[in-house]
Amino acid sequence: MHAWLLFVYKVPTKPTSNRVYVWRKLKKLGAILHHDAVWVLPSNTHTLEQFQWLAAEIKELKGEATLWESKLALSWQEEAVIQQFLSQVEPLYEEILSELEQEDADLTLLSKRYQQVRLQDYFQSDLGKIVRIKLLGARGGDSE
Repeated sequence: MHAWLLFVYKVPTKPTSNRVYVWRKLKKLGAILHHDAVWVLPSNTHTLEQFQWLAAEIKELKGEATLWESKLALSWQEEAVIQQFLSQVEPLYEEILSELEQEDADLTLLSKRYQQVRLQDYFQSDLGKIVRIKLLGARGGDSE
């Protein structure tokens, strides 16, 4: 069983740029929105720190944030949440693979995109591993 971080926040409606700022931060972290108001990430040192920073920023914006750590009691529900995380990153990996097949692929740009997606790949997608191997092969590196 995994531990999960649950994040709930409220930011004043004006200015709307603050709400957009928080939403973008959550998306960049790869958090998933669960039941309209609860954002979820797997619990680890990095994600805990990121949510703590975001809570501090929300407080500075005159908002409120609550952060919980929890575990799901039903294993099938946990698998469903993990699949949600994988379904966020796998289309991005597929795009990278598709672009890698092009003759004039920009390997520097694709490597950078891979690194960005990898930051949100909390459950080490098999497709992500394939992308890594293909990127290394295209660059003439080994897979180790």
